[in-house]
This record gives sequence, structure tokens and C-alpha cells, in this order.
Amino acid sequence: MTKTVTFRRRSLRSRLHQCWPLYLFLVVPLLYLAVMQYYPMYGAQIAFRRFRASLGITGSPWVGFDNFIRFFNDYQFTRIIVNTLVISFYTLFVSFFTRIILALSINSVRSKYYQKPVQMITYMPHFISTVVMVGIIVQFFNPRLGIIARILAPFGVTRDLTGVPAAFSHIYVWSGVWQSTGWGTIVFLAALAGVDPNLHEAAICDGATRLQRIWLIDLPAIFPVAAIMLILDAGRVMSLGFEKVYLMQNSLNISASQVISTYVYMVSLGSGRPDFSYGAAIGLFNSVVNFILVLTVNSITKKLNQSSLW
Repeated sequence: MTKTVTFRRRSLRSRLHQCWPLYLFLVVPLLYLAVMQYYPMYGAQIAFRRFRASLGITGSPWVGFDNFIRFFNDYQFTRIIVNTLVISFYTLFVSFFTRIILALSINSVRSKYYQKPVQMITYMPHFISTVVMVGIIVQFFNPRLGIIARILAPFGVTRDLTGVPAAFSHIYVWSGVWQSTGWGTIVFLAALAGVDPNLHEAAICDGATRLQRIWLIDLPAIFPVAAIMLILDAGRVMSLGFEKVYLMQNSLNISASQVISTYVYMVSLGSGRPDFSYGAAIGLFNSVVNFILVLTVNSITKKLNQSSLW
């Protein structure tokens, strides 16, 4: 005779009574999400209205997609989208691979006397503020005193490159690589730390070189982590950092440095007649594109290697 064991599901009240300290820890992050992330979504409707502060959000007249159509018909639309995509994908491509290469290089060095100082030196630029970072860039490219300007002077480059539109994306991206690559290797180094040393020992016994071990053991180990990081980075493609671009922007390089985030600021807060509805419409369009990119990259990585966010 088989005895059937039944489990009675506890009520929510009993679970709360027994584990109330754990649920109490959830209150602060849930409040943060509700106040800072979900409540502001109520104001997103001004993108579909002609917002007037005196009338309030719900009292402002509804205009539908007029603000979006206005942005699509703007003479700067193509230039802004192209600038944003060029700088974003340039940053994504360069920073993604430099982080992996640096992580593999540091992991391949077995001497702690060399490995730890290299890690510390590459991490340090991450803690430099954006304002200080842009100040360093300006000083380095100063035609009279800048070290980079003096290096380029014998080659006939005497202009201030921070004012050259064609050089803006390169300065932005490679200065960001110097500042953030070391910090970005932390996740990959953590994944590499989980690789079984026996795999490397077996590969060495089979005559594998260091490059072969990196290609056949280390790279497959960090591939799932790299896929997740790529998905997260793809979700920020259109949300190019406002602070650094705005601080590096000037009247000479505006044709290459005007991106969505700076344009939203210009039309909504930096203008003598701020148009909050127009700025909100551009920001909402930006968020929708980022959402579509996340879905696309997630589905691609899921089909390629079964690694995805969901």
C-alpha cells in the first residue's frame, strides 16, 4: 500500500510572519523602483501632448504623434541619428573586445607580482570623474602645451583636434577605452577564475600552446558572460552618455558631436523657449529603439549559444 504525502501550501500571512526580516529588506528597493522608475512613466504621456505647466499633464491638449512626426521631419534628424549610432557602435565594438583581450592577457600572467599591479593601474582611471576626464583631454590636445599635440606637431598636425569634427568620435571612444577597460575586465576575470585548472594541465600535457589554451579553454568559458554583457551594452546603444559628449561639444565639432541626449537637452532645457513635449517624445523614441535592440540581440545570442537574459 502506497502512502500519499500531501504538502499544504502555507498562506502568505504565515510566510510573512515567519520571514518578515527578509521581506523587510525588500521594502527599500521596491520603494526605489516605484518612485524612481515606475512613477515617472506617468509623465511620459506629455510626449503625446502639447504640455503647458500651467495646465498640468492631464490638462494639456492631446496632440497624438505630432511631436514624433516633428522630430522625424526635423532637418537635423538624420545627422543626430547617424552621429549617435556611429559613436555608440564604435564604442561598443572597441570596448567590448578590448575588455576581453585585457582580461585574457591579465589572466595568462601567472606572476602575482606583475598581475596585481597591472590590475590596479588599469582600474584607477575608472574613478576619474567625467569633468576631470574631459579637462585632461582638452589639456592633452592643447596646441601649445598638450603632450599629444606636441607628439603630432612634427607630422604637420597643428590644429586643436578637439575642434575637428572628424576626430571627435575617435577622441571620445579611445579616451573612454583608457578610462573604462580595466574596470570592465572584472566580470571576465571572475569568469576566468572559475575555469578548472585541470583543463589547462591536460592541454599542456597534450602539447597545446598558450594561445591554443586561450582559444579552446578560456574563450568558451567567458562566452556566456560575454553574451550577457553584449545584450546589456546593446540596450544602451542609443543612450549615449550625455555628460562627456556635452562637455566635449563645441561650436567647431557640433556637426559630429550632436547626439540624441544632447539634442534633447538643447530643445527641452537649454533653449530660451523649452519644449518639454518635444524633448519627451525624442526620449521616448530613444527608449523604444533601445528596447527593440535588447530584444533583437537577446534572441540572436539565444539562438547562437543558448545564453540570454530570458
